[in-house]
Amino acid sequence: MPDNENNISMSVVAVGPGDPELITLKGREELRKADLVVGFKTVLNVVEPWLDHAEVRPMAYRDQEEVLEYTASQAKEGRRCVLCCWGDLNFSARELLARAARRVDHLELFPAISSVQVACARAGIPMEESVFITLHQRQQSGSKLEETVHYLNEGRRHVILLPQPYDFMPPAIASGLVGEGVSGDRRVTVFQRLTLDGEQSWSGSLAECGNITDEFSDLSIMVIFKKED
Repeated sequence: MPDNENNISMSVVAVGPGDPELITLKGREELRKADLVVGFKTVLNVVEPWLDHAEVRPMAYRDQEEVLEYTASQAKEGRRCVLCCWGDLNFSARELLARAARRVDHLELFPAISSVQVACARAGIPMEESVFITLHQRQQSGSKLEETVHYLNEGRRHVILLPQPYDFMPPAIASGLVGEGVSGDRRVTVFQRLTLDGEQSWSGSLAECGNITDEFSDLSIMVIFKKED
């Protein structure tokens, strides 16, 4: 809600990997208090159990600007407005947050359990012995895999990697890493649809991963293990 008529705010509630039970208590409370909840339809399906009296407005890529404009206008009128999004707010929601931030004075963020944290738990690795790299919207010269190759060749940490959906998926990443000199014997696990119905995992070597022809879910995360002592 706005603190005053010159300070318009909007809340952003992340749903994490997608299991509604992993939305934080604060996030659930913000949803219950909401007058208006907006987001992509698949995300709104996740938060539905936590909605009380709110108007619900789905959006798609083609009309997200229109829906966000409407949400900002409602926030200006004093309604409590919540934008919901997938994943971790600090990993993959940058563009959506920027679109929302342009329209209000303040965004209050409610992060959820991270898919990275879930992947660490599934793989049985400590975060302090890992490095996280995302290929979402990475802008850099040279190879997209330069940073990943560096840490894998260094060999001291596990690499947790978010692929770029559809454009650069696990088999292409694995082949690219081997092509840039990383040992094809390195162990890798690919998790798909973490915490959701149909969750799957595949484990093997980078070389084997590079030969996979089956399609992976866009909700995939790779764990490439550090060199064994």
